[in-house]
Amino acid sequence: MKCTACGEGRLVPSFLDALFRCHTCDHCGGNWILIEDYVTWQEHHPDYPFQPVELESQEIENTDRALVCPVTGTLMSKFRILSNDPHRLDYSPRVGGVWLDKGEWELLKNKGLAGSLNVLLTEPWQQKIRADQTRATFTNLYLSRFGEEDYAKAREIREWIQNHPLKAELRSYLLAQDPYSAK
Repeated sequence: MKCTACGEGRLVPSFLDALFRCHTCDHCGGNWILIEDYVTWQEHHPDYPFQPVELESQEIENTDRALVCPVTGTLMSKFRILSNDPHRLDYSPRVGGVWLDKGEWELLKNKGLAGSLNVLLTEPWQQKIRADQTRATFTNLYLSRFGEEDYAKAREIREWIQNHPLKAELRSYLLAQDPYSAK
């Protein structure tokens, strides 16, 4: 198979960290993993302790362009690994294959995600990432509009109201133009 990322190398059969089967590009060092191989290995080693590696000396690549599945020739989907990390994994749902750019496996180990590779590709994980990103966007918006001190106070008041047994009445009181008028 020809490498999906660099287009120059060949994907040769190998083992990722001597753990499970994969195909590694002999030019760029990326890895093609079948989730089936990963899950089979994981089922036999559920408590395997992935050791973090020094990333300072590692080059971590991240292919921004769409990649083509080396098996089917169709475009692969990109999946975020975390809301605060720009790296994306390329996944071919037709084959159940994942492309890891050079250094991404080490990144997953350092982030504590190497034991959850298959989970990263699920809708619940991706929904959580989108929710986290939305929360961060709104937090930044509120901070820029209110300032740090007022935003902290507003969050404190909001939490107090949310947990109060008379929260509906409190909201009515606070939102009324004149809470002491019968109008």
